[in-house]
Amino acid sequence: MNTKIYIYTVLLLLSISSASAANEVKPVKSPLEVVQLIGDKLIRETPFRYRLELAPNSPEFNKVKFVNFGRSFRYNLPAVAYAYTLLELPKAMEFEMELEHNDGCKIWLNNQLVYSKDTNRDIHLVFEERSIEMPYKVKLNLKKGANTLLIKSQTNGNKNWCVYIQPPATKGAVLNESVHYPVFTLASIPDVDKSIANLTNWLVAGPFEPGLDVVREPEKGLAFGSMYVGLQNQPVTWTIPRVEVLGNVIDPKEWGTNYQWNYHNGGVAWAMQQLSEASGNPRYNEWATSFCEYHLKGKPFVEYQVKTLNEFESANHYFIQVPLLDFTLAPALPFIHKLIAEKEFPLKNNYREFIARMMQYARYEQIRFPGTNVYTRTTPRKYTTWVDDMFMGIPFLVQASRYAKTPEEKEFFINDAAKMVLGFSEFVWNKDANLYMHANYSDQPDLKLPHWSRANGWGIWATTEVLMHLDKRNKYYKPILEQYRKHVQSLARLQAQSGFWHNVLDRPDSPEEVSGTAIFTLAMARGVTYGWLDAPTFEPVVLKAWEALTTQIEPDGKVHKICVGTMCSEDVNYYIQRPFYEDDTHGLFAVLFAGIDVHQMLQRKK
Repeated sequence: MNTKIYIYTVLLLLSISSASAANEVKPVKSPLEVVQLIGDKLIRETPFRYRLELAPNSPEFNKVKFVNFGRSFRYNLPAVAYAYTLLELPKAMEFEMELEHNDGCKIWLNNQLVYSKDTNRDIHLVFEERSIEMPYKVKLNLKKGANTLLIKSQTNGNKNWCVYIQPPATKGAVLNESVHYPVFTLASIPDVDKSIANLTNWLVAGPFEPGLDVVREPEKGLAFGSMYVGLQNQPVTWTIPRVEVLGNVIDPKEWGTNYQWNYHNGGVAWAMQQLSEASGNPRYNEWATSFCEYHLKGKPFVEYQVKTLNEFESANHYFIQVPLLDFTLAPALPFIHKLIAEKEFPLKNNYREFIARMMQYARYEQIRFPGTNVYTRTTPRKYTTWVDDMFMGIPFLVQASRYAKTPEEKEFFINDAAKMVLGFSEFVWNKDANLYMHANYSDQPDLKLPHWSRANGWGIWATTEVLMHLDKRNKYYKPILEQYRKHVQSLARLQAQSGFWHNVLDRPDSPEEVSGTAIFTLAMARGVTYGWLDAPTFEPVVLKAWEALTTQIEPDGKVHKICVGTMCSEDVNYYIQRPFYEDDTHGLFAVLFAGIDVHQMLQRKK
């Protein structure tokens, strides 16, 4: 055994129990054994099931609201119907509301007509990265206190009879912006029991005979305990829309749940596959297979909740029509890994169809910065380039090259990945600090965003994936290796005495954090293993970081000090003040990989 490895093994893997009267020497688990504790906990605690519950009813008007007349009245012939609610707020304000509807629609605010459109059309919602685009707008001059809102909707026989409204789309990533939203409530309406307000924000009445401009009784005011003459002379009255029952994940956490559809959850499944291969324990691969099949088999159910019930934020909705790498290429990694690693298995055709779709998306559909091959985003501004997307996209491109069936595809995907590593550096690499900034805005290209730890982790992780699989004769190999080494030198210089890295790398007043530390650990361990780094110099850095990580891993597999998911901001205090959680999968899969890579580094000379 190498002398340095032997010394490390003695110091790290043995501990003296001060509580033992016999001063018994007890072994501490090896890196691979430590991360198996995490894998075992995931196996114990992940149900891969849906739990039925009532659809949530949030009163704040900060996201899409809708009235699904078609579901409530189950009618697909020409008709009209009404929806009524109150909008309350502490002060008067002008509020622009976006909307979409089929056929005709009228809206009254405080008994004044503010919107009228008589059309013959289907609904067309455009799903963007973190928002839904709607074609119509109306300005509401809201007074302080309660405001009445009455919607009249006409269907010309359209099966999707619905009205959608939302506040102006913020695209989900705008920070440092104070927005006051009105509150929907039925609780302030006299003679409406408060329990009704807990179920829904709306009262509805209908269906009535068609005619958008024909004045019906509900337009004259609420009248409880009496009946209106409805369609075909049938009696109707005020009631509530159909209350839906949804399938949700079990025991959701602040940061999500282990088996939801997201890049870090797919990352956990990818890590569990690697852990199974490193340890020889098939249970970890079985967990990863359960993750993949849970989503493949559940796709029709998720589509039903999103597209039929209009529950756009229901469980695993990101699996459906979201054009963002976080929810496409990155969580697809365990699927393509299984296709590469295993010859035959159940649902193989489903995996192949899904990965074919993702390869199509990767090559032709994901937005790229104009004139480059670099993946970019429309949030929070058009053409914002995030260093996160190095990991969200590049590892999949590498695996796609390995999986591709034709030489042309293989060459395209590996070269696309290699060029992208270098291309990202043109946008988010700070040459003065030799660190990655979290993002770059196309309209403020010289603005320097903070050097967030995990963002730097995403960049260097993606870089190592390319280096591991790129032919050394490829013209991009040496520039990528040079970029990697520059980054490693800066990271090594910024490692805290404790072995951790700070959440903002060059701000010692920011807290020490696990996920970034774990990614730097795996990235440098790979450098030693593959010969990209000088082993005597960097092996101690890796071992010091791994020892620090072990202080945050409990014997039951719980992991502490993981920064929650983070948007981008130019305000460094935003990053310094981000909350930390236990067992957040953003950190779990990084720690799993770190343990595997440290194990492989220690095994390289045996």
